Amino acid sequence: MFSKLAYSVFEQSIKDYHKFDNVDQPINNPYPKDKFEHLLYLKNWIDTVQWHFEDIIRDPNIDPVAALALKRRIDASNQERTDMVEYIDSYFLQKYSHVKVKDGAKINSESPAWAFDRLSILALKIYHMNEEATRAEASQEHRDKCQEKLNVLLEQRSDLSTAIDDLLTDIENGDKFMKVYKQMKMYNDDDLNPVLYQNKK
Repeated sequence: MFSKLAYSVFEQSIKDYHKFDNVDQPINNPYPKDKFEHLLYLKNWIDTVQWHFEDIIRDPNIDPVAALALKRRIDASNQERTDMVEYIDSYFLQKYSHVKVKDGAKINSESPAWAFDRLSILALKIYHMNEEATRAEASQEHRDKCQEKLNVLLEQRSDLSTAIDDLLTDIENGDKFMKVYKQMKMYNDDDLNPVLYQNKK
């Protein structure tokens, strides 16, 4: 099933990142560029780096200049993340382009790629919550609370994985159809962000 494949790739990406635990570590994607797994690995690597950007920028002692530079990197990462979602949806659009959509077929509220985006973030939550639930120097109370949260996250993973596989089956059978909208993020666009286009005058 696609969800199981995707999650295993996400886990590998997270594991590979934490061999270095460095936001500047270059990616070494182990999958060929023509494979779906290549997109999944790249997607999760972007998410993993951004997860740690978000940790760093919350340091109360961070230098303001460094914080501004990091905010720029977070903005760029967000754009990359959105672009990757659109690439993944393009893969599914092509994969299911031959499907004859049934009369009465319904559209889903989110595309397959945005569901995989949630699964990628969930994989990161599970990895880091497990770290906290097993952190030796933390109090037993802390570990117990984190284990409770981890149990909920694992249940979420099961439910989301089922929902993803059901959605893809429905699309493949023509019971649902895909419709993909470009995200049209405005804050990075010189012509759409008022602060940016006013500065161009």
